[in-house]
Formats: sequence, structure tokens, C-alpha cells
Amino acid sequence: MLNKYDRTRLRWRARRGLLENDLIITRFLDAYETRLTDEDVVALTALFELDDNSLLDLLLAREEPSGKLDTPAVRSVLARLRAA
Repeated sequence: MLNKYDRTRLRWRARRGLLENDLIITRFLDAYETRLTDEDVVALTALFELDDNSLLDLLLAREEPSGKLDTPAVRSVLARLRAA
């Protein structure tokens, strides 16, 4: 179970080097932050481990999750990020 600190870190971790990533992630958090499950937070954290260009490729659907990122939770969060 995640604590409040883990959730609060999301906004801080959402700050990225590419403005495009910042805009998409901020819009997503504005819409969904209060409704995120622990599984969603873990999936977002995994996405935030990516470098900026790889994350942008996923957000813009240029790439699909693969390897350890190819999970239902990551795909669900990614779909909502893309729709934000």
C-alpha cells in the first residue's frame, strides 16, 4: 500500500525536460490525480523512470510498451494519458 508521500511525489516527478511531456502529464494529473489507485501510481512511476524521448514516444503512440512496461496497469494509465 502506498502512502501519501508516494502520491505527492507524482507532481514532482511529473516535471520533465520536454515541455510536451510536462503538458500531457500535468493535464492527466489535473483530471485523474484524486482517483488514481495504488496500481496506477506504480504504473506512472514506472513510466516516469523512462528518459524524456522514450516517454514522449509512448505518450504520442509512436511506440507501445514493451518488456517490463507491457502490463495491463501501464497500458491503462497510458491510454488515459493519451486521452488527456
